[in-house]
Parts: sequence; structure tokens; C-alpha cells
Amino acid sequence: MGLAPHTDSTLLTILHQSNTSGLQVLRDDGTRWVTVPPIRGGLVVHIGDLLHILSNGLCPSVVHRAVVNRDRNRISIAYLHGPPSNVRISPVQKLVGPSQPPLYRAVTWNEYLGTKAKHFNKALSSVRLCAAAPINGLVDAKDQNNNNNNAVKVG
Repeated sequence: MGLAPHTDSTLLTILHQSNTSGLQVLRDDGTRWVTVPPIRGGLVVHIGDLLHILSNGLCPSVVHRAVVNRDRNRISIAYLHGPPSNVRISPVQKLVGPSQPPLYRAVTWNEYLGTKAKHFNKALSSVRLCAAAPINGLVDAKDQNNNNNNAVKVG
């Protein structure tokens, strides 16, 4: 069974894969999928949407998917790390200011999970405060190649 392209709603996801590949990440430029080869004893760490919000888009969440290997079984074990459900998450104050406005409103993990259930891959856009404002010359990676600055490009 595979998984459709998505980002994780967490701060971080720590993933252990079996020796069968299947995890793919979307390149930053959104042009192609790259297979993440399993490394014996290795872990894969995904940045999730809540860390994306905390970093005001400087640490973008990773769009990824799991594809089916028709010849070999694949097992992966994920640890989803997030804050207590009622803690409000917003851009860290040191990363915002007059020339660097907050891009996202404060949300709790519970609230964000509800938003993700309703809007799926447009959840980050739905908690966004403003269009793709430059941050130190960078724009939010979710919007850099998208003509509609209020939508999340997932591939």
C-alpha cells in the first residue's frame, strides 16, 4: 500500500525503513520525485508543517510519498513528534520583524490537525497570513513556483 503526496502535520517525523525502497521526496523545485534509498540502521527525518510554521517558512516541510514495490514487501516505522495538543505554535519571534512579517497565524496542533483533515495539502495555505513575502531574500518554499501564492504546490 502506498501513500499519496503529502507533508506531515508534525514538528518532526523520524522514519525507519526496511531494506526495500519506496519513500520518495519532491525536489525543492517541484520538478521530480527522488527516491530515498534505505540505509541499514539509518533514520530519515522529515520536517513537518508545525516546524515550517515555527521557522516562518525557513525550514519548509517535506513533500513526500510512498510508492509500492510490487516485488518486495516494504515496512516503515514512523515516530511523529509534536507539541502537546493545546500549545499554540507560531513563527519564532526572533525570525519576524518589520521587514520579516509572520507568514502564519498561531495554531494549536489539535486545530492544525483539524485544518489538515479539512484542507489536506492546502492546510499551510489556510493558516497563512500573507502572500509570499520575501524573508531575507527568500520566499516560502511552498509558494516559490506557484502562480497562486495562497496555494500549496504538492507536485
